[in-house]
Amino acid sequence: MALNFSKVEFLRSAARCGDFLRDGRPQFAFAGRSNVGKSSVINRLAGRKNLAYVGASPGKTTQINYFLVDGRAYLVDLPGYGYAKVSKAEKERWGKLMESYFQDKGGLITTGVLIVDIRHKPTENDLIMHYWFRESGCPEIIVANKLDKLKKSQVEPALSLIRDTLELAEGDALVPFSAEKGTGKEELIGLLNAACEE
Repeated sequence: MALNFSKVEFLRSAARCGDFLRDGRPQFAFAGRSNVGKSSVINRLAGRKNLAYVGASPGKTTQINYFLVDGRAYLVDLPGYGYAKVSKAEKERWGKLMESYFQDKGGLITTGVLIVDIRHKPTENDLIMHYWFRESGCPEIIVANKLDKLKKSQVEPALSLIRDTLELAEGDALVPFSAEKGTGKEELIGLLNAACEE
């Protein structure tokens, strides 16, 4: 039975690996750099404006945040990387937290959702995150956000650049998405539901 994404609630934040949820429910881990609109994508999926915190300054997600979907699965909002104006020590803490989550013996991640900016070539940090998802052995969905900022003629070349940079294979999931307009929402929900059933 398909997950009802309009039934999403914030459950808890994890600041250390002892706080990770390990109850066997599927976990969809959302990652992306600090200003890519990760919280906006999560809010769009849930049909809510302020479920995930949208910061005026990038890097507001400092812990791993769990949202329960339909009582049956988790959207896991990972700390944004890249632009956050925080201390080196804080960045290192985030890095260690993320590493613990990815390397947890329970294999916590069901599906990785990497959010990139469709207008730009994926960054070095995007590539590292992509590599982490691949190394963890989980399926990965690439969400190319900010589609509404491009002209129609720019979309296919932009998607090709993302495919080439991330070395995506023919069947790899790449979803053009607009958190602003909702484009790509149904496709992404379909992919998450399919991952849940596997």
